[in-house]
Amino acid sequence: MHPRANTLGLVIKDNYILLEEKEGRHSKGIGYYYRPIGGTIELGERSDEALLREFNEEMGVEVMIVRYITCLENIFRIDDHIGHEITQIYEVDFKDKSLYEKEHFTVVEGDKVTYAKWVSKEEVVSGNKILYPNGLTDLLRLPSLLV
Repeated sequence: MHPRANTLGLVIKDNYILLEEKEGRHSKGIGYYYRPIGGTIELGERSDEALLREFNEEMGVEVMIVRYITCLENIFRIDDHIGHEITQIYEVDFKDKSLYEKEHFTVVEGDKVTYAKWVSKEEVVSGNKILYPNGLTDLLRLPSLLV
């Protein structure tokens, strides 16, 4: 098994971040957890291109890159399986500004359907919501990240 290269986009509205809500087994237990929209970078694809593609494929929306934030390396264990992700993190904006008024978004990944919603930064940094990848919560604690 090799590390997986992926890319995630932070869509920010006031003090809220658009996060996909998932339920199941994760590295901190079982239950609900959250992650930004994004996915795997395909061979020969740049991370910013992959991010635009993922938003279109998973949510049917167009976004534009605002800025590159950082790269996170996430090594985790779920049961006896070790996962390793190298994740490029971007801030993105919806091209269609009316999308900021929506409360929920349908996220389709193959035959799996989940939902994304606006989650307050405070819920995440306080630990009330479990956020992946590991290290992203620490980034959100930086006062300059959500300016």
